[in-house]
Amino acid sequence: MSASPLTPLDYIATGYWQDFLARRAVAGGIAYEVDLHHCGLDESLASLQRIDTLLSQIRRDMVKAGIWDEATLLKDERYRNFMVFLAFYAGRVLAQQWQQSPRWFGQFELDARYPELVLTTDDFYQHMAMFYGADTDVNTKDSSDKDNILLFFALEPIGMRLFGHIDRAFKSAQGDQVASGLYQAVSARLPKAVNHQPHLVDTTIADKPNTQTANEKAFIEKVSPENSSTSLYSNSKSSIDMATTQLSDDKMGNVSSISATTITSVPLAEYIEITNATVVPIVEPVKTTAVAKKPPTPEIFSQLLTELHEIEVTQTTGETEYEKACKVLDQFERHIAKQEKPRKQVVFSEAHLQAKQQALLGLEDAANAGNSAAMLRFAMYELLGEGLIANEGADKVAGIEAGVEWVQQAASKNDSRAQRLLSKMYYQGVGVTQDLKVGKYWLEQAAENGHIEAASLVGQWQQAQTLINTQKQEQHSLKRYQLLFAVIIVIALLIIILV
Repeated sequence: MSASPLTPLDYIATGYWQDFLARRAVAGGIAYEVDLHHCGLDESLASLQRIDTLLSQIRRDMVKAGIWDEATLLKDERYRNFMVFLAFYAGRVLAQQWQQSPRWFGQFELDARYPELVLTTDDFYQHMAMFYGADTDVNTKDSSDKDNILLFFALEPIGMRLFGHIDRAFKSAQGDQVASGLYQAVSARLPKAVNHQPHLVDTTIADKPNTQTANEKAFIEKVSPENSSTSLYSNSKSSIDMATTQLSDDKMGNVSSISATTITSVPLAEYIEITNATVVPIVEPVKTTAVAKKPPTPEIFSQLLTELHEIEVTQTTGETEYEKACKVLDQFERHIAKQEKPRKQVVFSEAHLQAKQQALLGLEDAANAGNSAAMLRFAMYELLGEGLIANEGADKVAGIEAGVEWVQQAASKNDSRAQRLLSKMYYQGVGVTQDLKVGKYWLEQAAENGHIEAASLVGQWQQAQTLINTQKQEQHSLKRYQLLFAVIIVIALLIIILV
């Protein structure tokens, strides 16, 4: 059977993408359009991670500015266009993984094709979905089983990332749990033969003196003291570091014309001076279709880095040293996150390693001053075997022990992030002997200090305990009723016999 005709949304999605590449204005405008260009939208899975980072930053900025109001923002056409564009883009990435063309359905088409889906008419996030199967399957797909419908409601994870919290539960049109970001949502829908990791080239950072490209020179100008008043985590509209998270705009626009077997990396400057306003210029290579086996950074630590950016804990000391160190270390983490191999196998030049060493020393100073965020970040590197102790050639065990001590010290300062990390360490046996009771204790401490995830887990545990206790009581009551019923029968029999 031939493929069904294109829908109006198909044309709109194509138009949005062509206008974006040509830098033409979209009717009504798009919020954060400059930031989107800086995200390096090359239709790779890794680009979805950069979008998720942007969404998290936007959420933090809106909270700080006091404009974090979902209903109000959805009335703004620029914000709606922003979210719709991201949905269209995520659909392109997913369709490419399936080697198909994205097919978009609005509510009218969804109601007609999939009547078993109970869609909420006034729910913005259920207004459209993408079918990512073969074109010829659009009309022939058996939709009797909701779990087998190849539909992607791409607006749902965007809404979750921007507005989701414990009191704002997002309801999925397909009944499953809404993913907390586009990368997670798309990864869950990849073909079975595809590993759910970013498709990135396996490269190392070149150490080539006196070979700066135009891109590098532009970057050095961007991070020079006179141009660096805006921090990476400021409330500025350009909230993503423009020079270190993507290729230049001229290369980004032509990325589709590059062969899948082409491997291109941008050489870096050899000599890097670390000042209050200078960060290490780690420039990403062009992406290819190599498949990663697993994330380079363990989830327990990647989650910690996310929480350090998203959960604010008031610090009284070491804030300047911490922020300065993070500017450098964040460059390394962004580069490592895009690799398809373990952290230990990612190679850096001697100049970059020296820059990282200086940043770790600054982090240690902030931690010694009492900054709990610095304690946690410093502990992470020690636990990973990348800290100062490992660099000094000391025993690996010594680094792990030091890392655990730093986490414990931060937890003792009632830092909910540290308490949540410590609970994971005890639950999983990371750096410590596995102890579920101690893990539960620190989980409860984190919940008491306002950690949303910990509070949710504690609440679920308490609900489970209540259910178990209720069942026990019901079973006990049933046994009592059975015994009472037996006694009544015996008494009745005695009465009949005696009478």
